[in-house]
Amino acid sequence: MGETTLQAAPHAHIQHSGSDLLEAAKAALLKSGEQWTAMRASVYKALAQTNKPSSAYDIADIVSQSEGRRVAANSVYRILDIFVSSNLAHRVESANAYIVNAHPECRHDCLFLVCDQCGGVIHIDDDKISRFLKESAEKNDFVAERSVLEIRGKCSHCLSH
Repeated sequence: MGETTLQAAPHAHIQHSGSDLLEAAKAALLKSGEQWTAMRASVYKALAQTNKPSSAYDIADIVSQSEGRRVAANSVYRILDIFVSSNLAHRVESANAYIVNAHPECRHDCLFLVCDQCGGVIHIDDDKISRFLKESAEKNDFVAERSVLEIRGKCSHCLSH
């Protein structure tokens, strides 16, 4: 089960895939002031090919196999942190895993539906929910830097099987 984006926000997203996704990610990373290196490209390609949240260890294994050399998970963690800060990927906090952002040119808070059975994640972009969370924080004299909301349960695929 791959990342699915439900469009509850009042604007449309360009959902990138394949080589278009890779080019959008590269452009977003360069725009954020970071470099697009061969290693970062390899990590991004590995993350983009997975169909559920992946840990740094999962990604390190994929890159190690594709490059025929051992890649350390610590190196992958550093790259994933850059990807998250540059909006190329999202971190699923409860799983300590990452998913690719199919529209890196558009920033949203992370709102995830996490399936406890298959491990899949549905990523929801809903500006109303994000705005409500930030306003609630402000009412309590708290400045929210980012919101991560995860709802755990079962996806429709797992419910039907």
